[in-house]
Amino acid sequence: MVAGVGGVSAPGRVLIDRRRIAGRVDAMASEIEREYKSCRDAVLFVPVLDGALLFAADLIRRLSLPLQLAGLAASSYPGAATTSTGQVELGLFRVDVQGRRVLLLDDILDTGQTLATVKEALRQRGALEVRSAVLLRKQRETPPVVEADFVGFEVPDCFVIGYGLDHDGRYRELPDVRVLDQDNMI
Repeated sequence: MVAGVGGVSAPGRVLIDRRRIAGRVDAMASEIEREYKSCRDAVLFVPVLDGALLFAADLIRRLSLPLQLAGLAASSYPGAATTSTGQVELGLFRVDVQGRRVLLLDDILDTGQTLATVKEALRQRGALEVRSAVLLRKQRETPPVVEADFVGFEVPDCFVIGYGLDHDGRYRELPDVRVLDQDNMI
């Protein structure tokens, strides 16, 4: 373990450090602004909670376009699992998306089940357009069932924590994305 925030030990090794994350989030904000610059109405940004919270907060502070924010809970990694179950549990979402442009924000694109499920749910509720931005996209042998429109980083098919990503609810606060291997799991 390596010293983390406030001297607390952080498991695993750094895969993407905070400076690279900040630079890429800046670049993604520019890409998203170019894409939505002609929209007169506010774009609805929907971070998939809890994992996308830090990414969403950093991203929206860098934007100068009209937006609204509404979080949505969704998960396919229950408890201490390190692989997706393939089943996505959606939380309650009370925002009217009828006729709205929606940008989903998620921490990681793995199998694509979470994004596909949430996109379909928003389309069924009348969203005009549903696009997505993810901080990380895993490089997998099997491609995800849906692709993201904006991708921060491609990462190996490993279990990662930090910058919002967790293992059993822990390590979200770490400022870097780290690889958590079997030796570091509790």
